[in-house]
Amino acid sequence: MSTPRQRAREQTMRDIVRIGREHLAAAGPTALSLRAIARDLGVVSSAVYRYVASRDELLTLLIVDAYDELGDAVEAGIAASGEDPRERFMAAARAVRSWAIAEPSRYALVFGTPVPGYEAPGERTTGPGTRVIVALLRLFDDAARTGRFAAAALTIDPDLGADLSRIREEYGSPLEDAQLVAATIAWTGIFGAVSFEIFGQYGTDTFAAPSALFEAQMEALAAGTGLS
Repeated sequence: MSTPRQRAREQTMRDIVRIGREHLAAAGPTALSLRAIARDLGVVSSAVYRYVASRDELLTLLIVDAYDELGDAVEAGIAASGEDPRERFMAAARAVRSWAIAEPSRYALVFGTPVPGYEAPGERTTGPGTRVIVALLRLFDDAARTGRFAAAALTIDPDLGADLSRIREEYGSPLEDAQLVAATIAWTGIFGAVSFEIFGQYGTDTFAAPSALFEAQMEALAAGTGLS
């Protein structure tokens, strides 16, 4: 059981992350300041430094927080979508888009332009940052086991084959090389479509029905990768 001091510390950390989110949305990552966080918390800046050592540490907290919330959304979407592989894929894709639309500044933090001078610590961000990838991979694994994932045959370059073998071993996936390539296309296709929309790459007047466009893109992507 946690002590009152531990609970107070946990609450302060939650408050720091919450205020950090607000500042991120208002001014962007390069303007984040622990002094400004302290001001909104109503404490002196030295008090905040007892919890968060630097601006880079704050960025890491916000990145992990964003990845975890996105991962939660995708995993929940898949879990609620039943057993049909294409419906599960569509649910995952919709969850990514819905979260990105609701949290554009946080999406930009993790999938947009890198913050100058900041390098994310892999030992803290890789796990949260690969949650969506793992969820999608498990979705394709399950589809393959039930005969619902028939990727097109490919000639695989030996160097790529070595990469795919390493990924297969790391994640314990039963997918064959062509299936792993197709799953990669699906993963990057989701985030490519979402990023084009979130970052305004289509222009302002090209598509008046972005939701319908996304649905069509994801249906085509599911079919093209071999999900049935």
